[in-house]
Amino acid sequence: MKVITINVCGIRASQKKGLFEWLKKTKADFICMQETRALEDQISDNKFSIKGYDRYMNVAEKKGYSGVAIYTKHKPMSVQKSFSKSIFEKEGRFILTEFKDFDIISVYFPSGSSSDQRQLLKYKFMDLFEKYVKDKIKNKREMIICGDYNIAHTKDDIKNWRSNQKNSGFLPQEREWMTKLINKIGMRDAFREKCKKSDIYTWWSNRGNAYNNNVGWRIDYQMVTTNFSKIIKNASVYTKTRYSDHAPLIINYDT
Repeated sequence: MKVITINVCGIRASQKKGLFEWLKKTKADFICMQETRALEDQISDNKFSIKGYDRYMNVAEKKGYSGVAIYTKHKPMSVQKSFSKSIFEKEGRFILTEFKDFDIISVYFPSGSSSDQRQLLKYKFMDLFEKYVKDKIKNKREMIICGDYNIAHTKDDIKNWRSNQKNSGFLPQEREWMTKLINKIGMRDAFREKCKKSDIYTWWSNRGNAYNNNVGWRIDYQMVTTNFSKIIKNASVYTKTRYSDHAPLIINYDT
């Protein structure tokens, strides 16, 4: 089973860069997207369709903002667009497709870089999401939680870690939360289960020639429950062609 996650930074923009032609070739079972920035009727034509896949979206109320989607070869039992009654429901940051034995989730964590207020909202989102994950694990539900978490977990996940310790995305409280998600709550970082290298990233700033110099951050994840962590075949980040300021994260599972 192949699962891809990518922050597309605008699904219409990434389509123009050839994303969908590449996705068709991957033959993934599930494609999770974040920051789609489009209404359903804005991407209704065939350019945004993949033969054999159904698409499910959660769209933000604010036009051109946020939004998540899942393309799937497999028909879900149900689709959910909320994990907690909160302000974030209006921002289109969560979608879940439920299957008999597991759930596939696409989630887009808020960024706190624009203001202290948004950082506080990001912490609120993290708290609510933590409670949600705990409940799912308590109910023995298997999950693959794909998404842009907007957090680089360790020094190995960011090029310039020293100069970013006071910046949103690499703050101690954010990093501690990721550690707790893994060590105490019981999720696993699928990429890190297979790759321990420190120079592989999924996002690069558009400033300062960051991509060409590989000055990046690894902020896109597939966090999985323990049973999924045992059947990871391989993990990779696709960087041959750029479709966004993020790169696709690809995980193959032996199921």
